[in-house]
Amino acid sequence: MSVRAVTGPAPVHPGAGGSIESLFASQRRSAMENRAKFTLKARLAMLSRLKATLKRRENDIIEALYADFRKPESEVRLTELFPVYQEISHARRHLRSWLRPHRVHGSLGMFGTAAEVRYQAKGVCLIISPWNYPVNLSFGPLVSALAAGNTAIIKPSELTPATSALIKDIAEETFPRDLVAVCEGDAQVSQALLDLPFDHIFFTGSPQVGKIVMAAAAKHLTSVTLELGGKSPTIVGSTANIEHAARKIVWGKFANNGQTCIAPDHVYVARDQAPALVDALRREIKRVYGQTDSQQKSGPDYCRIVNRRHFERLSALTDDATSRGATVLEGGVRDPGQNYFSPTILGGTTPQMAISQEEIFGPVLPVIEYDDISSVIDAINAGPKPLAIYIYSEDDSIREYIIERTSSGGVCVNNNVVHFLHPNLPFGGVNNSGIGTAHGFYGFKAFSHERAILRDKFSILGLLFPPYTTRVKQLIDLTVRILG
Repeated sequence: MSVRAVTGPAPVHPGAGGSIESLFASQRRSAMENRAKFTLKARLAMLSRLKATLKRRENDIIEALYADFRKPESEVRLTELFPVYQEISHARRHLRSWLRPHRVHGSLGMFGTAAEVRYQAKGVCLIISPWNYPVNLSFGPLVSALAAGNTAIIKPSELTPATSALIKDIAEETFPRDLVAVCEGDAQVSQALLDLPFDHIFFTGSPQVGKIVMAAAAKHLTSVTLELGGKSPTIVGSTANIEHAARKIVWGKFANNGQTCIAPDHVYVARDQAPALVDALRREIKRVYGQTDSQQKSGPDYCRIVNRRHFERLSALTDDATSRGATVLEGGVRDPGQNYFSPTILGGTTPQMAISQEEIFGPVLPVIEYDDISSVIDAINAGPKPLAIYIYSEDDSIREYIIERTSSGGVCVNNNVVHFLHPNLPFGGVNNSGIGTAHGFYGFKAFSHERAILRDKFSILGLLFPPYTTRVKQLIDLTVRILG
């Protein structure tokens, strides 16, 4: 089946199922009716069905992402499909243990009781996914939502219309609408969804929009998981292996044309290593993407900026920097007709430039020299807490020095980006870069209510109940003194 053509945002209704309100009502009924029916077997079957459909539609997914912003096939397989397949396999392998009630130890004051924690589905969940990894960041959270036993509505981005339409096709092919549904459209559709009392909202996007989502959720006291972004710094120390660092930085920065929330935003490099790092970055860019500007532009492994607005935003950031003294050390080639922006390295940026203050989210990498690592830590701590910090150093004391004195959602040592793929690590930000975590058990937990259950077997707490006679007061005093 070929990808459907999409000419514009969908209206404020989800299609044949009626209005957004009626869709939400049907999912709420389903969530309540199926609370006891979403057994382990049923959940495993849902996950298997999703994986089977994705496998069957792989070529359509590759086609759609190429149509939207020329994402290379291999990059689609590695960054869009593999994370979802891994999420499904990991959940299927561990879901039995996740669902098992967890016995918890009591205290002397709880003598005579038994207690446990059960993970219960929250109910109807909203997943608002972004345009940069639309398949990964729509179906990855859906895996966690289904594993936890919820129903879900997905709102994909209108900026990748071919992929958005395909996501809807895949959902409709795989699940009944009262279990999983997709609402296409623009900000008007998002607002209509946010006006509803969902039981959980999982949002991936910018901190600015994250604040709007959180404010809307507050009206209904809805819990949220916010995967945001920010300016994730990379630090290349004086003991770093420069060739290895350059290879990984080029991959992490320029994959998906830099449109990755955890891409290295900028690089701090020890001054004595700066010339070697810049040379190594240049060589690696040419090795990966082509020796000449024309080879890079025509090469099959480099995608495009998603639309003209983002292309112009990146151009404005770069032009502002160069007009105020920054230097293009590599790249800088642009073609607005294709939204093409070549892999670009900047030197000489200053904190006052817009590119130093805004998340770049594109293929422009400022390289900033430093003399004292404490000045780098001060610069990181002066801004909002980033989603990730990347440290390249062979000195363990320096690595620990940086980790202990900074705060971020995650850290990679001598690598970047790949912590997203680790199924047993929590992925998420902190404050401005995000709230809550995802992936594996952490994603299952995000979509679950941790329900406390206590059973009284032969508790003696009744001896402390009123009326507060002299004897009861003495027992209370004794309890407080010994057990408090």
